[in-house]
Amino acid sequence: MSKDPLLTTADVALRLRVKPETIYAYVSRGLLPRVKAPGERISRFRLTDVERLAARTQATRPERDAAPAMRTATTLIAYGRLHYRGLDAAKLAPVTPFEQVAHWLWTGEWHGDGFAASPEVLDSTRRASSHLPAQARLFDRLPVIVSVASAMDPLRFDLAPATVTALAPGLLSTMVDALPFAAKATPDGSLAARLWSRLTVGPPSPAGLRALNATLVLLADHDLAASTIAVRVAASTRANPYAAVLAGLGALDGPMHGAIGSSVHRMVEAARREGASAAIAEWLRTGRLPGFGHSLYPEGDPRGAALLDLLADLPIEGDLRRAVDDLTATAARRNALPNVDFAVAVLAHATGMGPGASEVIFAIARTAGWIAHLVEEYAQPENRFRWSSGYTGPPPRSA
Repeated sequence: MSKDPLLTTADVALRLRVKPETIYAYVSRGLLPRVKAPGERISRFRLTDVERLAARTQATRPERDAAPAMRTATTLIAYGRLHYRGLDAAKLAPVTPFEQVAHWLWTGEWHGDGFAASPEVLDSTRRASSHLPAQARLFDRLPVIVSVASAMDPLRFDLAPATVTALAPGLLSTMVDALPFAAKATPDGSLAARLWSRLTVGPPSPAGLRALNATLVLLADHDLAASTIAVRVAASTRANPYAAVLAGLGALDGPMHGAIGSSVHRMVEAARREGASAAIAEWLRTGRLPGFGHSLYPEGDPRGAALLDLLADLPIEGDLRRAVDDLTATAARRNALPNVDFAVAVLAHATGMGPGASEVIFAIARTAGWIAHLVEEYAQPENRFRWSSGYTGPPPRSA
């Protein structure tokens, strides 16, 4: 028997981005051979056969409405896993510094260099964001910080790959270091450690810093999510990297994207106070259950599972432990498994971070992925996205 991994019909449909019925059609036409696994009644498919068919079908598939495709060599979501340039993100997360993963996304090479911000830029961005009103969220500071950093970079319109990847470490450092301190800074110079001191007054622990670093790694990219599409469309007009990141932050701020973390944080908080059943019942009144399930991971979000495993090393309080266990068990009865948003909310509760921490973590992490997509998009023809509008208004008429 072949040693190729054997995939289910659901796995293949996800990889080829087609319906399961289309898989059956491929089989009947002889385009995809089936394999009968001993002791199983269902059909499975060899990984090499699926990849061969993917290369054939996705290279010739016509684009809908004549819109150009967004192709990427950065991230692949397939077979229930998330891969950064071929490497499993969930396996990288517990053992690899975020800075190294970011360099891997940008260049396909490993670098051990730390990230540092320009003192001059840092001073200006801090002063600018300090003028925001007291009720402003921590996330609200990020667009201000990026805008000021952009204005101070005379090379921002140089879109060469080397220039874009060279500015990225300073931009990420500025986005973190210009945020106000919640606690005394830690002597550890990693980006995760510096971000920790902006999010919680609690002292950093090795397990906590490891979990926060892993969170940054797991959220660094996720294929063509809404915010990444916004970044790439901006880049196609040759917007500079800072402007494209601002487009991504705008999309990320939506309550159905990066800002969903605040909702999950409040749900966990309600479960600690009122019990899991009451909290879930209240959220189901809104028509959704934040923090559970993911359309791209029908068997469970591997990012959430990886982070929850790391959180087992934290000293989680009894009421939080009960709330997490009860929420997970109650949601499981609806066939809903915890996703990465739920795991980040648990991290925030366990370490004393506020409800806005998750969206800041998300934004910092995802900026790394956006930079990788910027490099790819700048290599494509400019201004290439123009979809058909599908006009539904009244017909033209004379004045």
